[in-house]
Amino acid sequence: MAMSCSENNRTLVIPMQNSEQASWVKKAKIHAIDHLSQLYPHFSRQTLLPLVQEKALEEFSEINELDISDVIGQPLAKRALEIAASGNHNLLFIGPPGTGKTMLASRLAGILPKMTEQEALEVAAIQSISNQSISAKSWLTRPFRAPHHTASSAALVGGGSQPKPGEISLAHNGVLFLDELPEFERKVLDVLREPMESGEVTISRAMHKQCFPARFQLIAAMNPSPTGFYNDNRSTPEQVLRYLNRLSGPFLDRIDIQVEVARLPRGTWAGDTDMNETSEVVQQRVQACRLKQLARQGKANAHIGTSELKSFCHLSFDDNEFLELAVEKLGLSTRAHHKILKIARTMPADMNNCDEILHEHLVEALSYRAMDRLLRHLTSSVAV
Repeated sequence: MAMSCSENNRTLVIPMQNSEQASWVKKAKIHAIDHLSQLYPHFSRQTLLPLVQEKALEEFSEINELDISDVIGQPLAKRALEIAASGNHNLLFIGPPGTGKTMLASRLAGILPKMTEQEALEVAAIQSISNQSISAKSWLTRPFRAPHHTASSAALVGGGSQPKPGEISLAHNGVLFLDELPEFERKVLDVLREPMESGEVTISRAMHKQCFPARFQLIAAMNPSPTGFYNDNRSTPEQVLRYLNRLSGPFLDRIDIQVEVARLPRGTWAGDTDMNETSEVVQQRVQACRLKQLARQGKANAHIGTSELKSFCHLSFDDNEFLELAVEKLGLSTRAHHKILKIARTMPADMNNCDEILHEHLVEALSYRAMDRLLRHLTSSVAV
C-alpha cells in the first residue's frame, strides 16, 4: 500500500503498528494513527497528524552459516554455480546421492548479488500479503524457497478463492530450489514454464484475475536413475528413460546449465579444505560481473531478448558455423541455442574481462548439457 501510494502521489493512513515497515518506502506520505477518531480532527484541520518519518534501512551483516567453502571438491559444479549466479541462469545438478547437490544448491543465495532497495521492497510486499515475517535486519537477503516434491500446482504458482502468492512469487528476486526434480508431478513442473519466461504469473478466477511477480532463479537437483546411481544393474535403460521422461522437453529446455556432479575421487577428503573460497569472495566476483551486465544492457545475461542477441552476443563467422553445427548434431532447440550464447556471454566478457565470445567459451558453454547427453545415450541404448 505504501509503495502504491508513493508511486501515485497519494497519502496513506495506517495503523501505528504498521508504521515502521511503511516508513521503509521512500517519498511516501504516511500518517499513523491509534484510533479512527483521530482522523476527524485531522481532516477538519483542528489537529494535523504528523507524517511518519522516512526510515533508512541499513544492511545487517549477519553470519552466513551456509558457506560455499564447506563444499569439498566439485570444482566444475562450483564454477557452474558461479556462472549461474553471475548471469542469473537456471541450473540443474545431476548426480548420485551424497555428491553434494543439495549442499551446493543451498549456497547459491549466499553468492548472488545483494538486492537493491527496490528489489527488497518488492520482496517485502509479497511477504506482507502472504502473512510472512519481515525482518529489517536481513532485508537485503535474497529469498530461498525449497518446496517439497509433493507440492501442488496451486502451492507453487498460487491460488485460492482469494488468490495468494505461491512459492514462485515468494521466491521473487531470489532462488527457487526443487530437489528430487523427477519426483514432482509433470503437470506441476509444466506450470512453471510460462513464469520462467515472463517473470510473472496470472491467476484467473470467475470474477477477477490477479497478477503476481515471479522473477525467480531456478536451481534443481536430481538423481540420474530411479535407484540413484549410474550402471548399478538395478534398473534397465528403459526404466531409467521412463524415470527421466517425467520431465518434459519444454521444461528442460528452459534450464540453461545442466551439470553432472560426480562422486568425489579417492583422497579428496584428505585435501586442504582451508584453500576453499568463501561465499563472500565469490559474491564479490559475482557482484562485479553483474554490474558489467547492467552497465552494458541494463539486465542480467539470462534476460537478454532474442532481438538483442546480435548486439550483445556477437560471434565470428567461423564460431557461428561451429555453434550451428554443434546444435544440429546435438539436436538442440533454438531456445537452447540462445541459452548457450548467453552462458558464453557470461563467462568471457563478464567473468574474464574479455569483450568477445571466443571459441573456447562456446566449447565450455556446450559442455554444460549433461541432461541432453544422458538422454541421447539412453535413447541410443534402448534403440539398440
